Amino acid sequence: MPSENLRFETLVALKNSPKGKLKYSPDWLEKGEDVLAGCIEVSSLSPLSGQILKRMSPRPLLKTCSLTSCVRDTSPGLSEDAAACGSLPISPRQVSSPSSPPPVSIFTEEDEEKKGEEIKEAPVVSPEASVSSTPSISVLSPRATQMAGCIRMCEQKHKARAKMELSLRQEQQERLVATVANRESEQLKRFEEFMELKQRQDHQSMRDMMEKETQESIGRQEKLREEHRHRMKILNLRLREMEQQRLREAELERQRQVEGRERHRAINAIQEEVLQLNQLLQPRPSTDSALDHAPYITRGNQLCSQVSEVVPASADGQFLSVEDLNVAERALQEMRSLVRGLQEEVTRAAERKKREQEEEEEDKKRQAEVKAQQEEQKKNAARSTIEKAKREGLQTGADESTLKWYNALQDSANQCAQASEDLSKAKDAQMKKLKMELQKAATTPVSQIANSSGSPLKEAFEKIDKLLSGRPVTSAGKSVSTSQHPQGLEFVSYRLAEKFVKQGEEEVASNHSAAFPIAAVASGIMEMHPKIGDLILAHLHKKCPYAVPHYPPMERGTSVEDYQRILGYRVDDSKVEGQDSFLKRMSGMIRLYAAIIQMRWPYTGKQGPHPHGLNHGWRWLAQILNMEPIADITATILFDFLEVCGNALMKQYRGQFWKVILLIIEEYFPRIEAVTSTGQMGSVTRLKQFLETSLRTKQIPTPKSELGSAFFRS
Repeated sequence: MPSENLRFETLVALKNSPKGKLKYSPDWLEKGEDVLAGCIEVSSLSPLSGQILKRMSPRPLLKTCSLTSCVRDTSPGLSEDAAACGSLPISPRQVSSPSSPPPVSIFTEEDEEKKGEEIKEAPVVSPEASVSSTPSISVLSPRATQMAGCIRMCEQKHKARAKMELSLRQEQQERLVATVANRESEQLKRFEEFMELKQRQDHQSMRDMMEKETQESIGRQEKLREEHRHRMKILNLRLREMEQQRLREAELERQRQVEGRERHRAINAIQEEVLQLNQLLQPRPSTDSALDHAPYITRGNQLCSQVSEVVPASADGQFLSVEDLNVAERALQEMRSLVRGLQEEVTRAAERKKREQEEEEEDKKRQAEVKAQQEEQKKNAARSTIEKAKREGLQTGADESTLKWYNALQDSANQCAQASEDLSKAKDAQMKKLKMELQKAATTPVSQIANSSGSPLKEAFEKIDKLLSGRPVTSAGKSVSTSQHPQGLEFVSYRLAEKFVKQGEEEVASNHSAAFPIAAVASGIMEMHPKIGDLILAHLHKKCPYAVPHYPPMERGTSVEDYQRILGYRVDDSKVEGQDSFLKRMSGMIRLYAAIIQMRWPYTGKQGPHPHGLNHGWRWLAQILNMEPIADITATILFDFLEVCGNALMKQYRGQFWKVILLIIEEYFPRIEAVTSTGQMGSVTRLKQFLETSLRTKQIPTPKSELGSAFFRS
């Protein structure tokens, strides 16, 4: 019905009015509250409410309606609405009370939404006009109760419907959740299957990769095995080649040793034969005493020395070379020729003597008186000849080769002195200063040599080596070098060699233990700089000619003072030094020379023989024994030389050395005693005791001041 529709729209309008904002609770009666306390005043609608409802709905609106009497509008469209409105039992208090609850619509939710939109679009009517035109409507309490019951029933219906819809929605939600859960479980299952598949694929790819790497590793190992087998083949070939080479070298070494032993036996036989032949050169009582054996004896001694120089090369497992054997064979042939020549001369002398005897027998009767005189003269001549032979049995000077070597060294020293003459005799102040700096740089390290430890010795050697190599060195806080002057190297070389010899003349003469450290540095310099070695020997020979050995003869026109200087004496203002001082200086230089020929600088690292080694010491000893001894000098230098160098010569030459010692005791020492006066027997006695002790013990003691390997490591 139209009125029923307008009823609910009216209730909605009342609900939205200020007085329709009343709260209603069904529990008021139970709580004892006065429900109608706020409904005393009469409620009224605005005269424009019908317009609003009409505007919201196309249905006719009820303008005024009273609960006691229904007043219809003049318009025919509102009659039914008024009648419908009059049929509603509404309490006057409920309508008029501003706090009464709003009417409840029984429309559906969609109808309510439509009506709400229509009410919002309705025009707003002034409240003053509504008050003036709206009649008062009285609401009765029973009707209100009925209305409340309707509202309560409506709410229960709505609640039941809402519960039903809620249960339906819950069922739908549960079905949806179950569906989603099933779908998610299926997706999870698919995901797990996918992950398992991917894991299997990864494992399979990993196994494939590992199998591939295994195959590659096996291939590499096989390749390495193949390369190893190839290398082993090559190494086996090389080993076989090396073994064959070793066998060839061993065979060659065996052949060389066999040949060396053969040469060694041959050289021993040659030496024995040479010595036997040399004995044949000695004068015999059965031969003619008038025959001069001196040239034959001298040459025989030279040949023996030549063979003796070759023999020591076979000591310590070393074998002679073919050249050395040829030299010894040539010496043997020459010795044989010499013996044959002597025998021929002896034969001729015997024949001559025989003829003379025959002539004497024929003239014996005619010249009886003259014969006695001739026999006396012959006896005198024989005695003089024997004395002359004994006196001229040894050399009075060095042989030609030694003199040639001696003169060559002196010429080299003179040339070096002339080459540095401009710097030595410089008059310019700057040049003099440079000369003094170079001289200090050369001589100071030599003066600092001592037998304390190896480090200072090495430092002194390095300074000298730097200076001779042209590198700058520091001397007295200044840097100096031989390259600062064109003659710097010659000047330093000459002064350095002179300083070494002076150290032997002064330092070693007063302190015998200083010979070995000075000799060690000197031998190292001689090995690194051979020119310095020649200069050292030249200065040594000039100050001590017995180190050659050489006994300089007095030439015509030479004064006594000059000749004494040549012999090594110091002559100052025509005053010659004493014999003790002279012998002391000669002893120091001989000891230095003996230490040089056996010492070797351990830090050079060079291979090969010593630049002036023990072979020169053996030559010196052989030469000194081939020369007539000089009183006091020969015994002194021979003792000093053997005391310093005897142990090294003994180790090097062994049996040959002891033969020489025996020769000295048996043949040479009596000659020394023969030329020595009573007041000069000190050195002779010392030499005799040394020789007898050495021969008795078959040992020459090591010098006390000799430097060992531990010294050079300190």
